[in-house]
Amino acid sequence: MVLPKPSDDYMTPLTSSFTLETASTALVLIDLQYASACRTEGLGRRMIEAGTEHITKWRFDRVEQMVLPNVKKLLAFFREHNLKVLYVTVGSMMADYSDALPHMRELLQSANNHEGTREHEILDEVKPIPGEYVLNKTTIGAFSSTGIDNLLRSWGAKYLLFAGVSTNMCVDGTAREAVDRGYCGILVEDALGAAKEEYHQAAIVNWQRLYGRVNSTEEVIGELRQRL
Repeated sequence: MVLPKPSDDYMTPLTSSFTLETASTALVLIDLQYASACRTEGLGRRMIEAGTEHITKWRFDRVEQMVLPNVKKLLAFFREHNLKVLYVTVGSMMADYSDALPHMRELLQSANNHEGTREHEILDEVKPIPGEYVLNKTTIGAFSSTGIDNLLRSWGAKYLLFAGVSTNMCVDGTAREAVDRGYCGILVEDALGAAKEEYHQAAIVNWQRLYGRVNSTEEVIGELRQRL
């Protein structure tokens, strides 16, 4: 995996050196829904209707060709070994979007993203199985509008692997909130997508500087396999 390098005027990346422990590791999948991760629904449909689908080509190409295949690998490993999996979705729980803050309302409305719609659902390719927990947020970061902290602490989770969309928004926002609460976080680089490549790369560089580790799917699976 080739990661972007910070320029000379940046401080040296302070990549964390913690080692994962299987019993206290959770896979956190962010916003893998039809509203935000499907070329023909939600955001994707809006762009097609506006004739601007070229703007999101990189996003959906990456989701289809890289993010979903790697999320499937992660899920297969976690399910095989009975490790913790948490899905986080974004969307309104009310059809009039009155539970969404002003800065989120227009975004959710434009993607028809509220409970009960196809857009709000998790993609069929990676949908939860019985026993896997789903939390819904109405904010960028999950810690601001869900009980994720209580859930993770009840699980005894310490190490969090983040995958999903978008790298520089809901993934980064949730991951930063987690580290600020004492969790150790890894961005699984090849299981993340964003609106543009430069947004993704900038988030990766910034995360490495102060927050946590960046690894590939194969790297985290290999590390966890050694700890079984």
